[in-house]
Amino acid sequence: MSPLFRLGATLALAVSAAAPAFAAELTFWSWRQEDRAAYQEIIADFNKLHPDVKIKFEAFEPTSYNTILSTALAGGKGPDLIQARAYGGLEAFAKPGYFLALDKTMVPELDNFAPDVLAAESMREDGKVYAVPFATQTVLILYNKELFQKNGVNPPESWEDMIAAAKAFKAKGVMPFANGTATAWQNEILMGAFGPSLYGREFNGDLVSGKATFQDKRFVDALAKLTELKEHLPQGFTGVDYPTMQQLFISGRAAMIAAGSFEIANFRRQNPKLEIGVIPGPAAAKGGPRLVSLFVDGGYAINAKTEHRADAIKFIRYVATPRFGDLFSSKLGNISPIKGVKIEDGLLADVARLNASSSPYVMLVNFRYQEPTGSTLIQSGVQKMMAGQATPVEVGADVTKGIAAYYKPFQK
Repeated sequence: MSPLFRLGATLALAVSAAAPAFAAELTFWSWRQEDRAAYQEIIADFNKLHPDVKIKFEAFEPTSYNTILSTALAGGKGPDLIQARAYGGLEAFAKPGYFLALDKTMVPELDNFAPDVLAAESMREDGKVYAVPFATQTVLILYNKELFQKNGVNPPESWEDMIAAAKAFKAKGVMPFANGTATAWQNEILMGAFGPSLYGREFNGDLVSGKATFQDKRFVDALAKLTELKEHLPQGFTGVDYPTMQQLFISGRAAMIAAGSFEIANFRRQNPKLEIGVIPGPAAAKGGPRLVSLFVDGGYAINAKTEHRADAIKFIRYVATPRFGDLFSSKLGNISPIKGVKIEDGLLADVARLNASSSPYVMLVNFRYQEPTGSTLIQSGVQKMMAGQATPVEVGADVTKGIAAYYKPFQK
């Protein structure tokens, strides 16, 4: 062997020894394009524990994500690791067998979650868990602390207080609420922010059991209260879409916005000087209960046909640990449902405290499994009602009729 050949062979071995020896390269798909940088940090942390497992993060446009994912999985392909939806969104993929069922022998860290959180990532038919939950979201009122202080207005506790606060802001040339109704799903958010404090804690249980429907006076009265907000929304609010209402609040033109806690990180990124406060929807009467709407946002699943199951399980076990939860909350500004996670951010800690007095985000948690979904029905109904094209009674009746087509407790 020539000296030159021996030198080349030695260099090749040295380069090989220096490079990480990945046992596998797993693909991880998500709809969260804006979280790419954070996930790179999360994957780097995972690699401190498992340096031999390479993970390639790929993000897709949110509205097309489900179609792209289902097409790939139906073809027997797709990613190894999947950011999945919750509730009905999970079942759409778990029922055809696309996701690997998880249990505590495979993922002992499932003990780090409360049963109701795991239920959001389980299939009702078999009770099995198909994804590790990644966040809870809260639907509530965000308010601009600076505008409240500057204009001498206190955060409202009752509905009467809120209407008085809205009038005080209008008198001083400040837009009370940023919300518009042009983007359909924002109408469900509107009901989610105000509804629970108005119809009460027991209503959700009565719905699920069939003791009540959406024609119940509690729900219809809550809808009627929403119509009182019309004069306190932006001018031409029926044409104000989601991006516009976000900017109205971010820019400081509006004092409040009915929104999800998922907005906080984005709002702060766009306006670091914005001082945000959080409150539940106002009580129907002074001294009454005040509740927020709560839901599980989604989870991490494994492709049932992955060729790298053992390595995929390593990642799934990692994302079920407090170590991951701490990193997730700090990097993405969301509340992790993992037991033992420390919430260092003061505003997120405020949201977590409000979660102690919560009600399920009704349509997503209970009625987004079959068509027409409760979400579709309430979004359309509130949109029409706020435009003066339907009454609260008509909305309650239409929602009940649509869901009764498949929900047996409503068919009594």
